[in-house]
Amino acid sequence: MEHNMKIGNRTFEAAKHTYIMGILNVTPDSFSDGGKFNSPDLALAHVQQMVEEGADIIDIGGESTRPGHQQISEEEEIERAAPMVELVKSRFDIPVSIDTYKAKVARECLKAGADLVNDIWGLKYDKELAGVIASSGAACCLMHNRGQAVYNNFMEELKSDLSETLEIAYAAGIAKDKIILDPGVGFGKDYRHNLEAIYKIGELQSLGHPLLLGVSRKSVIGLTLGLPVTERLEGTLASTVYAVMAGCAFVRVHDIKENKRAIQMAEAIREGWQQ
Repeated sequence: MEHNMKIGNRTFEAAKHTYIMGILNVTPDSFSDGGKFNSPDLALAHVQQMVEEGADIIDIGGESTRPGHQQISEEEEIERAAPMVELVKSRFDIPVSIDTYKAKVARECLKAGADLVNDIWGLKYDKELAGVIASSGAACCLMHNRGQAVYNNFMEELKSDLSETLEIAYAAGIAKDKIILDPGVGFGKDYRHNLEAIYKIGELQSLGHPLLLGVSRKSVIGLTLGLPVTERLEGTLASTVYAVMAGCAFVRVHDIKENKRAIQMAEAIREGWQQ
């Protein structure tokens, strides 16, 4: 696996540490914080809090991708996301990711200063996106997704789907050391698939790229614990500790301070006795 990865002006030691991607939704309808950070002032205050609490990347999303979400036009998504990318980059010295699967949106947000494109469709939705990422030199996080949760052999198909995504990336000229992979918990999977994707995430190391796990507040936690979206912190922390033990380079979360502490403790347990 590529041990070091440059995103923006920062180097991430992907093989040694689990970093935090903090979530900023500038959408009226996201599943867990829809509408909370819609105004620039509220959004910037939230980013400041995430930076202070130890986020390593800020992931900005202009369209909700929760189950049953309404798709919005590219123009509307650009209007929400691009100015926010620019604002965050002008105020904070932190890599910024744009959460989009549309080439046009990615292009405008990269122009506005985004350092990474986080694509929930693994380059399979918009055929132009891979080229946009390649020509920008930006990093990308490519997620596994499917239209329907139908599998004969779940893990084998998850791996082969991600291998197809990598072929698209390499063919477009995206550098190998610019790619993160995400198993896509909550996307194109049922409850058991989601648990299996988390449990077996270490198997994806064989694809040769740093891994990101995004489980924060998701339905897999709600279904397991029988809890609403506002009460899924402990479930999220359990998945974050698991991500550390499985060797994930990134977790994508809402609650920075608590996840940062969980990572620190898990890393100390993993490595402390070897000192």
